[in-house]
Amino acid sequence: MIDTITKTSCYHCGNDCNGNTYHIDEKLFCCAGCRGVYQILSQSGLCSYYNFNDHPGANRASLDKRFEYLDDPAIIGDLIDYTDGQVTIITFYIPHIHCSSCIWLLEQLNRINPAIYHSRIDFLKKQVNIRFTNAEISLRQVVELLFDIGYEPLISLQDIVKKQQTGQSDKLVQKIAVAGFCFGNVMLLSFPEYLGLSEYEHSFKQLFGWLNILFALPVTFYSGAEYFTSAYTSLRSKVLNIDFPLALGIAMLFIRTVAEILTKQGAGFADTLCGLVFFLLVGKFVQRKTYYHISFERDYRSFFPVAVQVIEDGVEKPIQLSNIEIGQRIRIRHNEIIPADAILLKGNARIDFSFVTGESIPVNKTLGEVIYAGGRQAGEALELEVIKPVSQSYLTQLWNNEAFTRQQDNRMQTFNERVSRYFTIVLLTIAFGSLFFWLGSNWQRGLSAFTAVLIVACPCALALSTPFTMSAALGVFDRNRFYLKNTAVVEQLARINTLVFDKTGTITIAGDNTISEVATLSAYQRKLIYNVCNNSGHPLSRQICRHLGAMAVMPIAAYHETAGRGISAQIGEDVLRIGSLEFAVGGYSIQMASTTQVHLMINSEYLGYFGFTQTYRDGLKHVTSLGSAYNTFLLSGDQDHERNQLLPYFTDEHMQFGKSPQQKLDFVKQLQHGGNKVMMIGDGLNDSGALKQSDLGVAVTDNVNNFSPGSDAILDGTSLSKLPAFLQFSKDTVTIIYISFFISLTYNFIGLSYAVTGKLSPLTAAILMPLSTATIISFTSIATHLAAKNRKLS
Repeated sequence: MIDTITKTSCYHCGNDCNGNTYHIDEKLFCCAGCRGVYQILSQSGLCSYYNFNDHPGANRASLDKRFEYLDDPAIIGDLIDYTDGQVTIITFYIPHIHCSSCIWLLEQLNRINPAIYHSRIDFLKKQVNIRFTNAEISLRQVVELLFDIGYEPLISLQDIVKKQQTGQSDKLVQKIAVAGFCFGNVMLLSFPEYLGLSEYEHSFKQLFGWLNILFALPVTFYSGAEYFTSAYTSLRSKVLNIDFPLALGIAMLFIRTVAEILTKQGAGFADTLCGLVFFLLVGKFVQRKTYYHISFERDYRSFFPVAVQVIEDGVEKPIQLSNIEIGQRIRIRHNEIIPADAILLKGNARIDFSFVTGESIPVNKTLGEVIYAGGRQAGEALELEVIKPVSQSYLTQLWNNEAFTRQQDNRMQTFNERVSRYFTIVLLTIAFGSLFFWLGSNWQRGLSAFTAVLIVACPCALALSTPFTMSAALGVFDRNRFYLKNTAVVEQLARINTLVFDKTGTITIAGDNTISEVATLSAYQRKLIYNVCNNSGHPLSRQICRHLGAMAVMPIAAYHETAGRGISAQIGEDVLRIGSLEFAVGGYSIQMASTTQVHLMINSEYLGYFGFTQTYRDGLKHVTSLGSAYNTFLLSGDQDHERNQLLPYFTDEHMQFGKSPQQKLDFVKQLQHGGNKVMMIGDGLNDSGALKQSDLGVAVTDNVNNFSPGSDAILDGTSLSKLPAFLQFSKDTVTIIYISFFISLTYNFIGLSYAVTGKLSPLTAAILMPLSTATIISFTSIATHLAAKNRKLS
């Protein structure tokens, strides 16, 4: 007989059903959690959820519901958006939103519980806005409902310690609407002037002129107000930005229009004015819409929980994290974050500091020892006594480094910032030159030439070329899972000449190691080794246990684990020492292997070792081949046991190991002092100082919704192999901007040849400006697409 093994997948989440399975309505589920979600949806008549996508739900097997802290009025008050005592509005970030089924279900919450009468999804931001009736459902119950249907909100301290925004919204959409409405009407009213019909309808000519002034007023003083404000600010700062010539051009268009219509000398330039402002605002809108929803300005608050369990008189109760005081006793359970520096009072502490140090090796702590904030407990519940408030912990000191507080936006000047200064000087020189040239013979013609130069040479095409090109580039990067903070980062990326890589979690895949057994072990020896390693939370010990397979538990005596060295223990009459070569073997001399090793000694007999080799990311060879065009360095907090394996990727003198976070930051600063433009590529808080100090910091992560340190860009780990293409494409993008600037200058040269004569007609301006704008937008869009295709990024 032939037994056929058929893999079955969960109807809700799609995971393989291994071991115990759960059945209901002739459907199979991998766990009771997934079955429970299906039952809730079925009872509410919401099984259409499964019609939009196959297996749309998140797995529910490993989630632990605990939301008691949401009963605290202080926490509720900080989380909600609005409440009047009867109705509450709140916005949650839900990482599991990923498809049309998610949107459909989360907007049907009222069918599950009528107390929730409104829920709307922002798919790009993965947010749900919920309105509910306080008398019928509490905030905690709302969160528990979302949890029960598989969409647990991600609630962190970042949500309740919000920076209050004092500035008002710029109402960009409303300004575009006003400018577009006025632009369309002014163009309609200007057609008689274009076609020469006004000579036959003099009675309408003046009326149309007055109407054009009325339409130009809101465009100038409402839609275009921001350009005047920016120009004034730049003058006060003694810096001429691109907004100054734009504001000057808008002002001249409006003044010239009003003057010509009032004096009956012409039709003015109201159509050009409205079109200019409209296209500028559209460019700004396109640029803003391309920014990805990830928050790059995260700090320790997005990493910590909202509340922590405090023990008072033997009773646990949740306390808002910001209210924790020195001397309070807190309880930290498995997989929870330690939010403040504290002393261990009770429990077996196995602390994973991977987000702080960047290394995945947990540290064992003894009773009475200080445990720094940011560690994650992997094991039984702990009791600790707080010795420092959250704001003074070691973790926050990383974020308080001066590299984090300095202004990052001015690290590199963009092309527009550099060009606008000289553009304005040249523009004013030509304008005043035209004025003085005609002043002696015909002052009116000189004044017309002066204003005409300011109108025609207004850098509208220049102002649009950068945002449209950069917006298209951001879209290309986004599709390839490289998320830039803003458009200025593209130019920064193009100027980089030095690359600095972290090792663990950056060029290696965290937690994905291969193990080799360089030892001849009997079944009994393997059982001894398993039991000793099974008592350790060290990741290498856990990998050894997985490698050996589950075995019967044996009583252990004299167990002692020395952090960073190894374990000694006794089982019956057998004495074991497992760890580094020096710890396990002492003076015993053997040939060293080139991998991370865990050596084995039983009853003074050396048996061999387990070798561990970290898995490097695909395409690393292509990335490090950039050494011919870029200076590439490797900085790691690990020891140099993998130096030989890394030699094919980095030169020996460019690899440095055993570096602390501060030493990494100092190394980047040293490179910058040597005139290098440095891009730091790392992960974890241990790289945060270096990321901020560098000219361009890139945080590598295998989940873009997880915590990542403050940076200029976030790179999905699977896209690291595309880094050479990203660097080349950024250079292509800058080249496109240069070419579009040349096109803009060509149009300006043609326009100025009319303007300096003092005989510029509204029709000429009305043709040149939209034509130049359309040319720039078309060229940048097509050229960027072709460049992406050439780099195999489209």
